[in-house]
Amino acid sequence: MQVEVSELRNELSIIAKKLSEIRGSLDLDYKEKRIAELENQMAEPTFWDDNEAAQKVINEVNVLKDSVTKVNELNGSQEDLSMMLELMVEEKDESLLPDLVEGVKGLIKDMSDFELQLLLSGPHDKNNAILELHPGAGGTESQDWAEMLLRMYTRWAGQQGFKVETLDYLPGDEAGVKSVTLLIKGYNAYGYLKSEKGVHRLVRISPFDTSGRRHTSFVSCSVVPEIEDDVDVEIRTEDLKIDTYRSSGAGGQHINTTDSAVRITHIPTGVVVTCQSERSQIKNREKAMKILKGRLYEKKIEEQEAELAKIRGEQKEIGWGSQIRSYVFHPYSMVKDHRTGEETGNVQAVMDGEIDHFINAFLRKQMND
Repeated sequence: MQVEVSELRNELSIIAKKLSEIRGSLDLDYKEKRIAELENQMAEPTFWDDNEAAQKVINEVNVLKDSVTKVNELNGSQEDLSMMLELMVEEKDESLLPDLVEGVKGLIKDMSDFELQLLLSGPHDKNNAILELHPGAGGTESQDWAEMLLRMYTRWAGQQGFKVETLDYLPGDEAGVKSVTLLIKGYNAYGYLKSEKGVHRLVRISPFDTSGRRHTSFVSCSVVPEIEDDVDVEIRTEDLKIDTYRSSGAGGQHINTTDSAVRITHIPTGVVVTCQSERSQIKNREKAMKILKGRLYEKKIEEQEAELAKIRGEQKEIGWGSQIRSYVFHPYSMVKDHRTGEETGNVQAVMDGEIDHFINAFLRKQMND
């Protein structure tokens, strides 16, 4: 028992120290003051005059409250468990030990999850995410793989409570998709999904090959934040080529019969974005401009990082060959992330949207690098 008491006391002491550091770094006094300010705004009779602005205020209040409440809850749990431990030692009541062990385990996990939330502190981590999937060479095989990934990300987003809007969808000739663009709406959507940017590789027996041969397919996943209007990204009208065309998609009554879909080409960079989610050409143009703004912002950041890497003499792989994750269905079952080494044999769970362990491993690696 003495060893277990010592270990438990040590774990609780470490947690107490971490919580103290977190309280300081989060500036809880400021957060509580900010919550009071925002709640005063919410009490104004004109608060709901601008629904979009009102929703942003509500989202900020909820996030601030989550942060303050979570720290207080963790602190309370740590103090309760410490008191329980000292009571057990004083009373020499070993019957409390199993509950203490479980309580400390649970607190360690809660602390780990909360620390992960704190990693999402980038300038646009809190934003919505624009996710694009583009199959590589391979026709139907790679297009089917893109549709499987589309399902995976849609399911993951649903599990997070995020909303998914399809901005652009180009179906495959026989199956799958040639390209798809999603707007994933939710707090920290970009912060989580930025870990998915890169090439995803599939190895399986192709259902489209009558000879039953094994095929390797690739899909490129691009993720950029939905950029707010207050971010400075210069886009000159003369640098844009704007085309309109008739929407295509999964079929049926949802397909427009007018040229409402919009394609915008940014001539200096060659970046092309499309949007066909709305029946109105004007709305599709507005959404396409948001996608373009996000892509150009991301390109600017990548160029700055590449320049810094060049100055430091770093060598970084960039390109189609540098896949971030492999999904092997045959001859064995495994999904492995090549950046972190994180892997699992439960391929079906991953394809059903259970990718949090890959995302979390990537975020933690970023923190430690």
